[in-house]
Amino acid sequence: MTSPRRGARTILVTGAAGPAGRTLGAQLERRADTGWRAVGVDLAPVAVPGFDVVEPVAAALDPAYDRATLELLARHRPDVLVPTVSEELPRLAVLVRAAGLEDVVVLSGPGPTAVAADKLLTMWALDRAGVAVPRHVAADEPGSAAQALERAGGPVVVKPRVARGGRGVHVVEHPDDPVWDDVDASWVVQEFAPGVEYSPQVYRDPRTGRCTAVVLAKTGRKEGRVGNATAVERLADGEADEVADLAVRAAQALDLVGPLDIDVRRLGDGTPVVLEVNARFGAVSAGAPELLDAVLDGWRG
Repeated sequence: MTSPRRGARTILVTGAAGPAGRTLGAQLERRADTGWRAVGVDLAPVAVPGFDVVEPVAAALDPAYDRATLELLARHRPDVLVPTVSEELPRLAVLVRAAGLEDVVVLSGPGPTAVAADKLLTMWALDRAGVAVPRHVAADEPGSAAQALERAGGPVVVKPRVARGGRGVHVVEHPDDPVWDDVDASWVVQEFAPGVEYSPQVYRDPRTGRCTAVVLAKTGRKEGRVGNATAVERLADGEADEVADLAVRAAQALDLVGPLDIDVRRLGDGTPVVLEVNARFGAVSAGAPELLDAVLDGWRG
């Protein structure tokens, strides 16, 4: 283990070996002269560029997670803890408040975090707040794929309500699609938005509520028409203001704070709609370094 640098401030990142963690590691490596020491933790720890060390940690759903996390915080006494694992966010949001550590952990409150963690709850909450979303239903509501396609007037997307990134996302275009056999109430059905897809990166200040939004356009996706971005392009200020405004309204409607990774796509008529909201740094946050700057400049100060 690398010895702490004298006078260095410590940032601890969970999921350091995952896509979001590695992206943060690369950004921290470029900030090596700014007085921050980076410590990572991961379920399967490996050396990751940008981190002085990556330690093992219990899985987010393991009963040992709570104690292991508190022990990590006590041992490293980080100035900032940045969680990047979706499964841990709702549990961690409760844990840190019970331990009085909310000023250290870069995360929204328990309620908003729990809503954002469930893709159907996110749709309901945003729709109720007047934030544009695709037509959607719980996956057990249509009796069949044919009924889902008829309701949407075209292809639909099915995805698990609780899942990380693009896992399980599938476009259904035909009534006999075998994927529908595995769909139940733990899934959500959304109208397929065929237009340009964006990944707005938002930082909402926990003290002032002020938002910074950077719009990234997805130029490649892991699963073709859907899925995690394999490449993004940062759009110039003013190039997609309606997308930035929509992302900010989503953050405000859900009362989320800190760094947010949001998926937005255009419907056939060009209207942008929110597909889902990740209440954490995402894998493309390097395209918006302002988010990490905001965290390091003083998460809650």
